[in-house]
Amino acid sequence: MHFLDQAKIYVTSGQGGPGAVSFRREKYIQYGGPDGGNGGKGGDIIFKAVEGLNTLIDFRYAQHFKAPRGKGGAGRNRTGAGGEDLVVKVPVGTQILSEDKEHVLLDFTAEGQEMLFLEGGIGGRGNASYKSSTNRAPRQHQPGEPGEETAVWLRLKLIADAGLVGLPNAGKSTLINQVTNANAKVGAYPFTTIHPQLGVVSHKGREFVLADIPGLIEGAAEGAGIGDRFLGHIERCKILLHLVDATGDDPVAAWQTVSKELEQYGGGLVDKPQILALNKADLLDDELMEDIASQLRDAGAEHVLPLSGATGEGMEAALDKIIEAVGENSSIERKDQTAGADDQSDGAEEAKNWSPI
Repeated sequence: MHFLDQAKIYVTSGQGGPGAVSFRREKYIQYGGPDGGNGGKGGDIIFKAVEGLNTLIDFRYAQHFKAPRGKGGAGRNRTGAGGEDLVVKVPVGTQILSEDKEHVLLDFTAEGQEMLFLEGGIGGRGNASYKSSTNRAPRQHQPGEPGEETAVWLRLKLIADAGLVGLPNAGKSTLINQVTNANAKVGAYPFTTIHPQLGVVSHKGREFVLADIPGLIEGAAEGAGIGDRFLGHIERCKILLHLVDATGDDPVAAWQTVSKELEQYGGGLVDKPQILALNKADLLDDELMEDIASQLRDAGAEHVLPLSGATGEGMEAALDKIIEAVGENSSIERKDQTAGADDQSDGAEEAKNWSPI
């Protein structure tokens, strides 16, 4: 299945049905009169977050959604049937944006969440509704009101508890393969990950979702490399695991580059609790690892953890910190997920108690 996290669609609610013009003419009934019924209401456009979807690829092939119109009224004061509501199913984590992408209109953060987006047009009045003491045989009627029509953007922000960030080839894919059921592509060249990956981590009887996004390089905010468009998938995370390649030419510069891109992107990413981990610790001795960690602390990093995504060294400590920040309920352990500020502040306080190397 191809991954797609943005799609533009066109939605139209149903038009109301027209009112009827009719007069009663029945044998043995002396007086007739107007009996035209009202038209039915047009169908609404409703968005609903459902389980089992994690991409917007379906909206690449189906971009126009139009709800049915209401039926027209009929004689004997019969009101027309209303048009059925059209339910557009989207993945959990989807945002509905205005056509200019400037405003978030709807935000779906929980499975089963359902919201009315466009109301169908009201059905027109039939001639029976115009009857009065001075207008005994009205022939007026109304057409149904037109439905609403607009274009919107769908943007998917995956629901995950923790996110992996770092430069290309920092070892993020190897790590997520080590601790989750994911099968991310691993290669000895940059940008082996070209779209976000999700995996479920089971640790000490708890489960949480870990997200891996494509690597960032300097200038990602301006579109360099794959750019920063995938950073939206970790906006909902409670904690970030920042991987730095300990075997790289300049680990301090690597940490600063990614931190700068997070700050330029915004979205509160730079303020989230972070675990700074020196990856590929299995390739260096303890003395050299401590020297690199000392350089990072001198540059402003508060805590540095040694880690090896290949061998699992140091993974226990990192997962313990993530579990602390996630709190009592992860996105798996609750159906109604809300990203509250209190949860994030609790995670930030717990993150301050890490033990540096």
